[in-house]
Amino acid sequence: MRKNVILLLGLCLYSFQFMLAQGSPDYTGGLKVKLDDDGKKYFRIISWAQAQATYNDNVPAESSKLNFNLRRARVLMYAQINDKFLILTHFGLNSLNSSTLSPVGKGDGSQLFFHDVWAQYSLGKDHAIGGGLHYFNGISRLNNQSTLNMMTLDNNRQSWATIGLTDQFARHIGVFAKGKFGSLQYRVAINDAIVNGLDTRNPTTGGPATYAGTRLIGSKDAGKAYAGYFEYNFLDQESNFLPFKVGTYLGEKKIFNIGAGFFVHPSGSVIMDSNGDYKGEDVSLMAIDAFYDTPLGDDGSAITAYATYQNNNYGKDYLYSAYGTGSMIYGHVGYVIAGDKTKTRFQPYISYASNSYDAVSDSRNIFGLGANAYLSGHNSKLTLEYDNQKFGSSKTGTLTLQAMIYL
Repeated sequence: MRKNVILLLGLCLYSFQFMLAQGSPDYTGGLKVKLDDDGKKYFRIISWAQAQATYNDNVPAESSKLNFNLRRARVLMYAQINDKFLILTHFGLNSLNSSTLSPVGKGDGSQLFFHDVWAQYSLGKDHAIGGGLHYFNGISRLNNQSTLNMMTLDNNRQSWATIGLTDQFARHIGVFAKGKFGSLQYRVAINDAIVNGLDTRNPTTGGPATYAGTRLIGSKDAGKAYAGYFEYNFLDQESNFLPFKVGTYLGEKKIFNIGAGFFVHPSGSVIMDSNGDYKGEDVSLMAIDAFYDTPLGDDGSAITAYATYQNNNYGKDYLYSAYGTGSMIYGHVGYVIAGDKTKTRFQPYISYASNSYDAVSDSRNIFGLGANAYLSGHNSKLTLEYDNQKFGSSKTGTLTLQAMIYL
């Protein structure tokens, strides 16, 4: 009887437990509801929204240059029955604007969908296995990026290197293992590849590859993809409780990590030979990266820096949207200006990406210049960023103001 009363009180009063979020001086970590006396059984709910106003100077004459966008609206919940079992559910929507709104909220753009649903089982203190719709990705830190605490306005688009091609919004259905050996963290996964991906083209004789192996060849030969990411933590140890990588700690930790990762999809792409037959082309993506975040003194100043090199093989002369066979370099650096941590803090930053493609002689170059105003760490912040992108004869400049709330 006593335990039932305690459980009921816990559910009704929504008891809070202190869980400091990165860079937030006055935030207690959202809602954590304890389901037993010692808190080993619990569930936690997190919610966040990102709203944007965007000015783009490269639009048709009849279109407005100023537009509004609900970039993300998400709810995430995870729960533990005990230290062995965990289940996570994450749903929401992305990029809701005048083009994706529907009159009664039933259109594709306005629909909520699951981003993650997985369960995991702990194998001792430092290792776990699990399965479901998950985010334990390979390739690089940015392919595992959290959207709660990015330093730049958004993630480097090409670092989510399989989004919509072989997965559902950077998530696969499959099984994973994750853990650490001392300072070395790892995550590996075996996944099913999506059948109805974004690349709906069919290959032509002698033409470039298309990413349609599962659709055109079948799941027996092209249905599985393999991924992994490994990183060594030289200074403070980062948590790998969840798969989502922190973008900037605002100097709350001293972090220096070097990582390497891969994504391999046998026969993921398809070409057509001279006889008109489909032939599978293996997809292989490899990357190395480094992440550094540290305070610069006791005055609140801090630096965040990240750099990666990625080699992309999507098949012969593959080029679709921003993705193509070739290579990519990307980096960003930000500086938190000295100031009182309990008040608004500012962080100017720059970013640069260059993507080269075998299929064309031009590179896609993207330069970003921006600043964050942290009203309460990552939990309440404003971001202003100018993004300049050049690819061949196309040049685009975009100015975006984003407001984010994370509870």
